[in-house]
Parts: sequence; C-alpha cells; structure tokens
Amino acid sequence: MRLPYTLLAAGLAALGYAGIALAADAPEKALNVPAVVMFLLFVAATLVITWWAAKRTRTAKDFYTAGGGITGFQNGLALAGDYMSAASFLGIAGLVFANGFDGLIYSIGFLVGWPIMLFLLAEKLRNLGKYTFADVASYRLSQMPVRATAAVASLIVVAMYLIAQMVGAGKLIEVLFGLPYTYAVVIVGVLMILYVTFGGMLATTWVQIIKAVLLLSGATFMALAVLYMFGIEGMFARAIEISPKHEAIMAPGSLVKDPVSAISLGLALMFGVAGLPHILMRFFTVSDAKEARKSVLFATGFIGYFYILTFIIGFGAIIMVSTDPAYLDAAKKLIGGNNMAAIHLSHAIGGDIFLGFISAVAFATILAVVSGLTLAGASAVSHDLYANVFKRGQVDEQAEMRFSKMAVIALGIVAIFLGIAFEKQNIAFMVGLAFAVAASANFPILFLAIYWRNLTTRGAVMGGLGGLITAVVLVVLSKTVWVDVFGYAQAIVPYKDPAIFSMPVAFLFAWFFSITDKSAQAQREREAFTAQYIRSETGIGAEGASSH
Repeated sequence: MRLPYTLLAAGLAALGYAGIALAADAPEKALNVPAVVMFLLFVAATLVITWWAAKRTRTAKDFYTAGGGITGFQNGLALAGDYMSAASFLGIAGLVFANGFDGLIYSIGFLVGWPIMLFLLAEKLRNLGKYTFADVASYRLSQMPVRATAAVASLIVVAMYLIAQMVGAGKLIEVLFGLPYTYAVVIVGVLMILYVTFGGMLATTWVQIIKAVLLLSGATFMALAVLYMFGIEGMFARAIEISPKHEAIMAPGSLVKDPVSAISLGLALMFGVAGLPHILMRFFTVSDAKEARKSVLFATGFIGYFYILTFIIGFGAIIMVSTDPAYLDAAKKLIGGNNMAAIHLSHAIGGDIFLGFISAVAFATILAVVSGLTLAGASAVSHDLYANVFKRGQVDEQAEMRFSKMAVIALGIVAIFLGIAFEKQNIAFMVGLAFAVAASANFPILFLAIYWRNLTTRGAVMGGLGGLITAVVLVVLSKTVWVDVFGYAQAIVPYKDPAIFSMPVAFLFAWFFSITDKSAQAQREREAFTAQYIRSETGIGAEGASSH
C-alpha cells in the first residue's frame, strides 16, 4: 500500500536545509508495510549489536572511545555515517531539485571541511586528546575555564542538532506506524538511550557503520537507475528542457545571491565540520594517529561519493517527479515541499518496496546521528564538566562512567521533551546555527590551542564566548528567527549566516586577550607549548599509543 506523502513530508521536511516549515498532519493514516518491516529489522539488528557491545564495555575508555580499537576503515565509515544526516540526503537533493547547479554549494561546503580535518587536526587530536576535543583545547591551559567554555558550546551544538533529528524521527515513526507523535518521539528517545547507555561508543560506531552502508547503497541504486535511464548528458538535457528555469538551472546564483552570504555560508560549512563535537570525538576511537589519518581519508571518499549521488538524485527528481501528477498538489508544487524530492524519486524508481527501504534508511540515518550526538553531549557533561571542572580531576573511572550513563539518560529525556515542544516549529535554522556555533566557538579555539604558542586561558575563554554569543545573537536577529519564528515584519540583520562575522570575533578576542595577558600563569602556558608540540607531532605519551 502506498505511503501518504503528505504525512511523510511532515517528518522529513524538518530535516532539510531549505528552511521548509513542518507540514500539518494529514487526516489519512496508512501503514507502509515494507518500511515497517525494514525499520523493525534495523532496530532488531542494532539492539543485538548493543547487547554484544555492552559485554565489551567495562571501562571509561571502552564507553567513550570503544577502547581505541576501531580501525581506520571502520572509523571512516562511522564518520561518514555520523556526518551524512537525513538533512544531507533529503535537503541537498531538494536544493538541487529546486535550484539545479547552485544546490552544490552545500555539498562542496560540507565536503571541503574534511581536508581541513585531515591536514590540520586529525593526527594532532589523536595524539593530544583522550575522550573529547576539550582535552586538546585545555592541554596546556587552565582546565576549569577552558573545559567549561568548550562544554557549553558543545552542548549548544548538540541541542540544536538533537531537536532537528528528534522532530524528524518522531514524524517518521508516526507515519510508519500510525502512532501519535508524542509516543513516536518517546520510542526514538528510548532506543537512543538504550544504544548509548549500554553499548557506549562501540554500539554507536556499529549503528553508524550499518547506517552508512544502507544509505550509500540506497543512494547508489537511485543514482544508477537515473543514469541508466537517461545517461549523464541526457539527464542534464532533459532537466533543462523540463525545468521552468531552463538553462538557468545549470548556472550559479539562484540560491545564494550576494557574496557576503556565499562566503559566510561557506565558512560555516567548512569550518563547522572541524568544530562538531560528535565528529571530533570519533578520532579518539582509533589506535594511533596513522589510523586517525586513514579515518579522514576514507570518510572523505565516502562523503564525496555520497554528495555526487545527491546531485544526480536531485536532477533525476526534476525529470521523473516534477511533472508527474502523482507527486504534485493542486498548485502543481511538490507534495511535502522540495525536501521530498528524493523520497518521491525512490517511489518513482522502485515503487512501494523501495520507498519503504528509503524511508527506513532515513530513520536509520537519524538514529545513528542522534546516538553520536547523545554520546558527545554526555561526554561533555561527565568528562569535561563533572570529572574535570566540578571534581577537578579527582574522580575514579567507574564513578565517571556511572555519571556518563546518568547524563545519557538525562539527555535522552531532555531530547524527548524538546522533540515534543518543537513539533510544530520550523527548526531548519537550528542545523545552520549548530554549524555556525561550531565554526565560531569550537574551531577557532581548537585551532589556536594546537598551533599558536601565545594562546592563554583568558584568550581561549574570551574567544570561545565571543564567537558563541556573536553567532547566536546574529542568528536570532536574522530573518531565520526574527521574521520566520518571532513573526516580525523585517529582520534586524540582513544575513542569515553569521560565520563571516562571528568567526573573526572569536579569533580577534582570542588574540587580543592572549597578547594582553602578562600574568605568570600565561607565561607558563606559553612555555608549555613546546612539550605539547612535540607530543602532537610524534605521539609520544599519547593515550593508548606507543612512541612512533
């Protein structure tokens, strides 16, 4: 039986970057049997993995980093699984469907952050850190203020991401099972708590690997089907012919119209990747710096391949979906909005069976991302705040693990309440805010802590807070929140992407408050840079690694 597209749109539109508001619930509710069966198989498989992982998770190192026993290839797949969210799959395909060539700006922005990670951060993170990126940022600085700042920024990023994912996941379950939305969100939250509390990073890693394989397989099948039917040149020619924009869909400028917005968006996407706590945390799951580099290399390959597929899927949807009355409403617009382009295309290519598979994959995608986010949030609370700020490092491993699991449960409950509270809101801006905060608060301090000898505790804290506050304030005053959420007639700030302003603020504050710090503590922190540099380059003394 055919899934009611208007209902599915309610869940999936929440996850795109195009800023489409959530659709209202349609009165019709039907059960998508293939999607339900595949969803149940996925949940059963991941629960078995969680049971298996729980027996191997005994120490804090096991819980936070899977004991450092993940290979570079496995971690690369898991990184791709953590990063290729439903927003990437549905949102970018929707942007290409609506804007043609210009939709690539998100694909390119998301992808080029990975070479930055490979050449600037991956090896040094693994050599200097233990469980979280705050370990690296505070390596030679005062632990309490730097960790507290990093943890607050991390929790804001995690919260923004969690809201978007929980709303989308709740809507999907509501559609697949015909359950009330509240029950659906509770189910997602409970599954997430089970995975992370009992299986820790090991279970989360394998959930992400399975999800990455499923998503890459589904997207590959869709893209190959489109290319088989039309060929590359034929696909572009047909799309130009069918699209009301005609040749304009092959030219830039339709999505981002001014240079400031384009540069700001690019900065947020590029450097936001290097500040996402759930991505940075994955570098501590491998045995050494060499495997960390391999992780990024494999992840870049998988992610780059995936974004090529979303480009083909977007153009395929223009050809096969945009003129088919089955997928259009009375106003000749795509049912559920542009973010539904990939979902409609999956039905056009493979009918209800393939639609069910893609719907189940979309849910698997959300659950994998949510699990990684929850673990990152729990580690910020337990390892950075509880163990190192409140307890000043005087806490035994088992106590920290118990607090971590309590933090996971607490975060899961908070995520459930947030998912219910934001059900009717347009929450697309939260994903953009998460990247902006990561690029403005986390990345500058992490980068300067590794590479700039003169960074001091005062500079790191003021830089992190300056970037964080500037990014949040500018987003609130932009059209995204001031007009679309608060309902005012005109935005105070004309640009919706704050990174071009907030990133320089973070670097400027960190520089100014560091060079003006003449205290004895600051001098000791500068002198400690040499020892940090040697460890970051050689790995001597690194967690779980031998000299090499």
